[in-house]
Amino acid sequence: MNPQDLLHLFDARALAAVAPLLALSAGLIVLLVAGVFRSLESLRGPIMVASLLVAGWFTATNFGAPPGSVIDGTYLADRASSAWGLLFVVATLLAWLFSQHYYSEAERPFQLEHDVLMLSTPIGMTLMAGAQNLIVFFIGLEILSIPLYALASFRRSRSRSVEAGLKYFLLGAFAAAFFLYGASLLYAATGTLQLQEIAKIGIHGPLALAGVALVMASLFFKVSVFPFHLWVPDVYQGSPTPVTALMATGTKAAAFAFLLNSMFMLPKSAALLVAAIALVTMALGNLGALAQTDVKRMLAYSGVAHAGTVLLVVAGTLAGDPEANGALHAALFYMGAYVFTAAGAFGLLALLERDGERFTSLDALKGLAQRRPVIAAALTLFMLSLGGIPATGGFLGKWMVFSSLVRAGLIWPAAIGALLSVVALGYYLRVVVAMYMQPIAERDAALARGPDSSAAAAIAAAVCAVFVLAMGVLPNLFLDRLI
Repeated sequence: MNPQDLLHLFDARALAAVAPLLALSAGLIVLLVAGVFRSLESLRGPIMVASLLVAGWFTATNFGAPPGSVIDGTYLADRASSAWGLLFVVATLLAWLFSQHYYSEAERPFQLEHDVLMLSTPIGMTLMAGAQNLIVFFIGLEILSIPLYALASFRRSRSRSVEAGLKYFLLGAFAAAFFLYGASLLYAATGTLQLQEIAKIGIHGPLALAGVALVMASLFFKVSVFPFHLWVPDVYQGSPTPVTALMATGTKAAAFAFLLNSMFMLPKSAALLVAAIALVTMALGNLGALAQTDVKRMLAYSGVAHAGTVLLVVAGTLAGDPEANGALHAALFYMGAYVFTAAGAFGLLALLERDGERFTSLDALKGLAQRRPVIAAALTLFMLSLGGIPATGGFLGKWMVFSSLVRAGLIWPAAIGALLSVVALGYYLRVVVAMYMQPIAERDAALARGPDSSAAAAIAAAVCAVFVLAMGVLPNLFLDRLI
């Protein structure tokens, strides 16, 4: 780094660009120090919340400011990356709130380690969203992935959790290797790792195309689309439920943020191929979910289907959506609605879950409306939003995605995608039927009271429900503040 680059690091706009990262990093250091001095361990919660709120405030202030870049343009903070950054902070905060009082007494002594790992993840997500260089993206990817490997296997006394962490680690390692190998091929073909330089040079020749294929394979693994989606049900089901909520929301949003930034590497002629992959992903996700009796596993397959829906935005952009920033608007709104909806659904399962994990099954949810009507009503709202019922954020998100396809002339993919979305109601409504129309199973009578309530989880669920309704009924409150 030359002296001019070093001075640029201390430029006011450059500091504003990295302020969210600095806030999260400072919070992480303070949290580690609090762990050294046991007398300060009671401050764990305030430190966690303060770090995320300060990072969110810094991110919000970047909306009205001109773009700022650091380290020779390898990381950029603009309105788009700031919008994604807010989603990352929200997803992490919601997952953390749902994790309070979730773990057993034997696991609570390790809550500080859990929080340190969880606070590390938005740092990686933010780097991924603002990365203008393939290596910077990879650094962000690893800062996100390594804590998630540990969090997935956090419940070490449970074989499913250990298995989930091991599967995620092994497959994630292969995906990381694909990305690095693809980046090396792109460097060999273009002589640069900068996204803007690659865009100027263009993707030409078999070497560059092979590099793009490997990079896209890695990204497809992270967003869990066909054919790199098979790990999702086992990992989501075995991981602690608050961790699953973070994987399903923040991780997916971060990968899509970079995918939208780098989709210029795909040829325009690939629009129909990307649309076909998206539709196959939606079909496999929905069909897989229809066969499940475990709600957590069902939501995992549902997440695969939703990833396919967002991938349709990429197809629409490649086909030439005439509306400026139409694809980015659609992806941001859809992922915003999905963050609140999926986090709320997984969070309520975490609130209901017991050591026996009976509350993740459909049978255990029977009669829930009579036992815990507020939780049943909130879970119903989240199921309807995931299914795309009007007056919810999920409906407006799907409408924006399919509108983008229609504007780009991809009428048939839009029609098939809409039909596949209707199929999804078949399994979302099963949850509603079980809660409201089926009596409690006799073997689950001992669990009828449900777990002890958690104020943090109740606040998080209420926030999710309010935003899901607000995004469905008053979408302009959010659309007017996008790019």
